[in-house]
Amino acid sequence: MGIIKVENIRVFANHGCLKEETKIGSDYRVDLEVEADLKKSAKSDALKDTVDYVLLNKIVREEMGRPSKLLETVALYILDRVLNESEMTQKVTVWVSKINPPIGGDVEMVTIKMSKERKI
Repeated sequence: MGIIKVENIRVFANHGCLKEETKIGSDYRVDLEVEADLKKSAKSDALKDTVDYVLLNKIVREEMGRPSKLLETVALYILDRVLNESEMTQKVTVWVSKINPPIGGDVEMVTIKMSKERKI
């Protein structure tokens, strides 16, 4: 088993419970980690034998573009799509961070972390 990480995917999106958040939008950071058997790709040196991180980035960007009230909701969309579209992925973990959240304090970011495993 091996791990592929796509880190610090920066996107501008319109998530939030407040009307202003969905109108104005804000900056987000997404980190993604997938677990898969990487032995075959290590030997073959072929993209078809591994998890394509271009696909992972595409999934994150598309799902972040779909407005949600909660970060948990967008995280679940990302988890489900990665497992549906990347057959090699056995487990996926996503961190979704809202940069400078409007919570009335000096807070750099708020992050949620969720994981999901492929059912056998």
